[in-house]
Amino acid sequence: MADASPVLILIGAPGSGKTRLGKRVAGELGIAFIDTDKRIVAEHGPVADIFSEHGEPYFRELERAAVERALGESCVLSVGGGAVMHPATRADFARQRVVRLTVSAEAVASRITGGKRPLLGGGVDAWKSLVEQRVHVYEELADASWDTSSRPLDTIAHEIVEWVVEQQAHDTPSATAVQASTDAQH
Repeated sequence: MADASPVLILIGAPGSGKTRLGKRVAGELGIAFIDTDKRIVAEHGPVADIFSEHGEPYFRELERAAVERALGESCVLSVGGGAVMHPATRADFARQRVVRLTVSAEAVASRITGGKRPLLGGGVDAWKSLVEQRVHVYEELADASWDTSSRPLDTIAHEIVEWVVEQQAHDTPSATAVQASTDAQH
């Protein structure tokens, strides 16, 4: 990996708004936005086609490779809802700043239509089952969480940006170096 790494990683259930919020947050921070699903689609075609032609395990390996590449870039990174289930991805994300986005079943119903999400053919019931399987991983990895069910996305994006800036102020290498230098002098 390169010396750069994501400024923020967005995780959460399908339809929680990772892409829409990620673009807004990246714009406010003035950095790139990367959506691993979009990269996979650009390189390999629609996710639904990958699932039907090659199966979910093949897609998960493409997803892992896309995550691994993105971890070397300074960006706001949005990953597919199931990306966190890969053990190597969980290990990588444990060392990053991670925000979990949540959404209620009622709010997500209109967001998951259209057939682009192969694991959600069963609608909200399938979504609930996926969330139930993954929620413990989302909770374990998240440093902070925002619900996207009903609040304006611009408001949530601004709150996330404020949180990122606050976190960076506490853990920037220059702040650590200044503290170490000050400690050494005393």
